[in-house]
Amino acid sequence: MMQTGTTKRQAAILGDMGVDVWVPRDAADPEAAGHLDSAIDSDLEGSWPRLQSEVEACQRCDLAATRTQTVFGIGDPHADLMFIGEAPGAEEDRRGEPFVGRAGKLLDAMLFSIGLTRQSIFICNVLKCRPPNNNDPQSAQIEACSSYLDAQIAYVQPKLIVALGRFAAHRLLKTDAPVWRMRESDNLLPDSDIPLVVTYHPASLLRNPDNKARVWQDLCKVRKLLS
Repeated sequence: MMQTGTTKRQAAILGDMGVDVWVPRDAADPEAAGHLDSAIDSDLEGSWPRLQSEVEACQRCDLAATRTQTVFGIGDPHADLMFIGEAPGAEEDRRGEPFVGRAGKLLDAMLFSIGLTRQSIFICNVLKCRPPNNNDPQSAQIEACSSYLDAQIAYVQPKLIVALGRFAAHRLLKTDAPVWRMRESDNLLPDSDIPLVVTYHPASLLRNPDNKARVWQDLCKVRKLLS
């Protein structure tokens, strides 16, 4: 059974997605509240494919006109750990899967180093469509995708989130602090008790391999938090 605080958050996000959650008149009664939790659990199970379909059909911003397909995410939707990146690239846009190509292989190696695979976690991006020419995500595009990411987090209910790169970290932490400063902080996802580790994006490591030692420190922190 979900905690009361989580239930309210999930119910609110389901409402934003257009999923009706019926609340019994005597919901204040503990037994009735238990029935409400069960109803929300049922709605959440059905909400995942509906959310995928909504993302696939999305026309909320200009990226809809230039994408090949949307990139929803991959992995276990009930995982304890979420990795959240910035935006799909050309290969991701072609295949419909996040973190493929050289950056994806590096991410796989990062996960392997702490005993994980992409099948054992859930991986997604702040943006679900590729910006043309791999441009940086724009604020209007991030805002248009925000409810999708919030719904994914609410559904997965991770015990830990890893933000890959500054755009993901800025969106999740609602800050514009530099990555190095966010790395050194003990962050929590706002309005929750979910720890959030910030590290460098795998694509940036391909350009700046000197940061690999710092990323290893972050991965050790992830492993410690999960254990």
